[in-house]
Amino acid sequence: MRSTPHRALGAGALTVAALAALSLPTSPAAAQPTARHSAAATCTPAQVVANGGFESGTSPWSQSSSTVITSRSGQSAHGGSSYAWLDGVGSTHTDTLSQSVTIPAGCAGATLTFWLHIDTDERTSSVAYDRLTAKIGTTTLATYSNLDDTTGYVQKSLDVSAFAGQSVNLSFTGTEDSSLQTSFVLDDIALATSGDTTPPTTDATRTPAAPSYTVNLSSDTSGTVWTGHESVSFTNASATALSEVYLRLWDNYHGTCDAMPIRVSNVTGGTAGALSVNCTALKIDLPNPLNQGQSATIGFDLGITVPSGADRFGHDGAYSFIGNALPVLAVRDSAGWHLDPYTNNGESFYSLAADFKVTLDHPSSLLVPATGTSTDTPGSSGRTVTTATTAKVRDFAWAAGPFTKISGISTAGVPIAVYSVAGISSSSAQSMLSTAKSAVDAHASRFGAYPYGELDAVIDNNYWFGGMEYPGFVLDLVSTTALTHEIGHQWWYGIVGDDEYNSPWLDEAFTDYATDLALGKTGSNCWSGVSWASSTEKITNSMAYWDAHSSRYSTVVYGYGKCALHDLRRVLGDTAMAKLLKDYAAAHWYGVSTTAEFKAAAQAATSTDLTSFWSQHRIEG
Repeated sequence: MRSTPHRALGAGALTVAALAALSLPTSPAAAQPTARHSAAATCTPAQVVANGGFESGTSPWSQSSSTVITSRSGQSAHGGSSYAWLDGVGSTHTDTLSQSVTIPAGCAGATLTFWLHIDTDERTSSVAYDRLTAKIGTTTLATYSNLDDTTGYVQKSLDVSAFAGQSVNLSFTGTEDSSLQTSFVLDDIALATSGDTTPPTTDATRTPAAPSYTVNLSSDTSGTVWTGHESVSFTNASATALSEVYLRLWDNYHGTCDAMPIRVSNVTGGTAGALSVNCTALKIDLPNPLNQGQSATIGFDLGITVPSGADRFGHDGAYSFIGNALPVLAVRDSAGWHLDPYTNNGESFYSLAADFKVTLDHPSSLLVPATGTSTDTPGSSGRTVTTATTAKVRDFAWAAGPFTKISGISTAGVPIAVYSVAGISSSSAQSMLSTAKSAVDAHASRFGAYPYGELDAVIDNNYWFGGMEYPGFVLDLVSTTALTHEIGHQWWYGIVGDDEYNSPWLDEAFTDYATDLALGKTGSNCWSGVSWASSTEKITNSMAYWDAHSSRYSTVVYGYGKCALHDLRRVLGDTAMAKLLKDYAAAHWYGVSTTAEFKAAAQAATSTDLTSFWSQHRIEG
């Protein structure tokens, strides 16, 4: 996915406008993240932080000085009259605030939330002189700095499910350097457990299966606001009945629960419940349990408001990039419902192959590249209707803007179009077209023929994230390596799917390895540069781990991951490794890969016992 590490480039602030015409009732809990998976034991939901609003004196908090918990003038509370004020001195200084908490076991999730206001006299836009660190025990959950100053309070939500069943110290530490104050103001701190009390199904069948999405949207004159209707039909493939489904409204991460860029209303075929997981998950109760083999359809009105910013969901001036905006069905498997939080460091997406028919009514002045094969027909005065259809894809994305388009066909016969924003030279666009042609054919020769018809590449050098892939549609900088990587994802994530939140190496490491092969790189001696940061660092760690260790994500998952695959090729031999990957892709075509399945396939390809190989390369699962 993001071929440039998250921290390598600075993301611009996102300005999100609410679409007032469409709304969905939410409960007070709607703004709180909920569990990532269904509970494995009986859950008694609880809020375990005492006196989180500081309205009952200082107990049971421990503070570095009597002035941390305060109601004095100079700052204000989020609610009530008291708050915690760390630092704000303007000289070398450290303040701490802590409380011992016990997080109950057996719940589907545990979430730390707090309201944070930061104001600073620092004038830098690039150097974090003063910091606030949130920890549980010795584990750093998040760090904020003078670079995060705000005009008011902002709610922060951190997943602490990994500490269920433990008594731990919750602490906040603020540090200032020798000059220019930064104040870190905390209020309304809570640590809540949540989740179903029913044990999850042990049925490993992934469901809802065979989704088919039909979408009709119309845009405003700029292509930044889209309204219309979406429906999805699906079948329960599991022997365990489906009483509900979940829609993932991923791009609500880019707004707030009070100003959501993705708005769902007027649900049919089920009853909408409360939004959860920072308003990125919507539960829909079905009117009757859906037994194995039975099908159902739900529908809803949909509103999308694209925020400002050259992001995978955002607009760079006149050019809108609309990835992960269509609500898609969450997956239920033996772990229960996968309701992982959005991560901006990598990906959280886990979905089953689906069919899409998407009709986009837009001004004729805007070109609209999209997933699938598109046809344009005249709309009402000055408008065009773009209809994109595709089968067996995991998501759908599009863009809208006054792009410059060039196109061609690869040697193997894949139609390719490059859409460039203003400022991209014609020579750069031609270079990217040439790269796309060679990359799609190189990957196809190794892993199987490209199945999605045309391939669109949208080029903008302002993308802070480097590149991002969707089926038949990629966003990228002018970069041969990055574009080759993103096109490689058409196989490793697109065709051979995986749970991107819990097993990110299965798409990123495999795609970086494929990129090396396509560019003629052998990875000689690359494992010799491996240096683990800790005993807990592993190639196969989930995004929950990498979000807490974000500076190491790219190094380990991309770098060490592809080096491990190069090492595996040297153990198996070039011919056997090539056959392994092509056969593995064929066996998982439009399916889902797991680490355990890949390890088993690799072991079956050689008489050498690979146990020590997996251990050395920290590939677990």
